[in-house]
Amino acid sequence: MSVMPVPSRATAHSPEPHAVSRLRTARLARSAKPFLARGGIKGERCAGCRLLPSHCICRFRSIVPTQSGMCLLMADIEPLKPSNTGWLIADVVPDTFAFGWARTEVDPALLTLLADPQWQPYVVFPGEFVAPERVVQSVETQGTSKRPLFILLDATWPEARKMFRKSPYLNNLPVLSLNPEQVSRYQLRRSRRGDHFCTSEVASLCLDLAAEPHAAKTLQAYLDVYTHHYVQAKHQLPPALDGAEHAALKAVSP
Repeated sequence: MSVMPVPSRATAHSPEPHAVSRLRTARLARSAKPFLARGGIKGERCAGCRLLPSHCICRFRSIVPTQSGMCLLMADIEPLKPSNTGWLIADVVPDTFAFGWARTEVDPALLTLLADPQWQPYVVFPGEFVAPERVVQSVETQGTSKRPLFILLDATWPEARKMFRKSPYLNNLPVLSLNPEQVSRYQLRRSRRGDHFCTSEVASLCLDLAAEPHAAKTLQAYLDVYTHHYVQAKHQLPPALDGAEHAALKAVSP
């Protein structure tokens, strides 16, 4: 199993490989044949953002220092999917960690991270599937020396439920249940339910709960820019650099 426990400190104009990028590289190295994404854009891709070079968004990346950390537990091929949004979290949030998930083993570095006294881990998962005594709906940010660490199960919904049930090392951690009022705006992989959010949207909601609204807005705006560039590339159209998505990102960027 591959683990990428060191957070990225890359710059926006010359992005170094971050946690999810390194996990993707490690997963590709174990592949017996090339990974072919279904229905996505074809051709050469930028190593920094996975888009066609003509639609690259690396120069728009905005790293926001946060008190919160993100821990991505990623299903087997999730790091390989060009539409995966865990990558965007690692672009924006410096303390992002990424681990490949397997039913039969757990990376020791993940256990070390969860036991690190600087962090207060929260498993982000719907409370309706969890024993009530484990469920919390707020994040403690005052009067504590611990930083929130949000554990996101980066997978399809059926995979995420399996990961939650079959990861005993998560059993003693509080479960943060989100009750968002908005409807998901994610367009690249659609759930039939409007209250199912992509991983990046979930991370934005967590940052809001952790009293980090600037980081939350930046991540959401960055997701919108990525989605716009992805869709335009898929349809062989140029991105609208003066459009609403870029205007929103510019408004929250330094």
